[in-house]
Amino acid sequence: MKPNIVLDTNVLVSALKSSRGASFRLLSMVELTLFTLHISTTLVTEYESILKRGLTSLLPEHIDNVIDFICSRAVHNKIFYLWRPALKDPGDDFVLELAVKADAIIITWNIADFKNAKRFGVPVMTPRDFLIFLEVKP
Repeated sequence: MKPNIVLDTNVLVSALKSSRGASFRLLSMVELTLFTLHISTTLVTEYESILKRGLTSLLPEHIDNVIDFICSRAVHNKIFYLWRPALKDPGDDFVLELAVKADAIIITWNIADFKNAKRFGVPVMTPRDFLIFLEVKP
């Protein structure tokens, strides 16, 4: 069974800043059938908001293309429950809620921010660790 995942925004930013590294490798694998990516309206809104702050060298229309690609490949989830606050940064709670709903692994570079996710049975991994989990070299 292929794993379900939720990409934290910092992974997407990292992937779009550099074509080297585990984040880019993971993003380039979205088209493959090795895992199922899950999104919510709130997460997509955050992706767009953060990416359009100029953290990457991409033009706004290219950012729109990346987000459209992600939306076309991901499973869309509606979240009907809220546990707030559950994490150190309440701004990350919607990522946890999505991961619980989707029975997914949270992929993030900020493992410490999701320390309490284990209370909900949600695994948290870095992109590098997830690639190793998939038995793919980062």
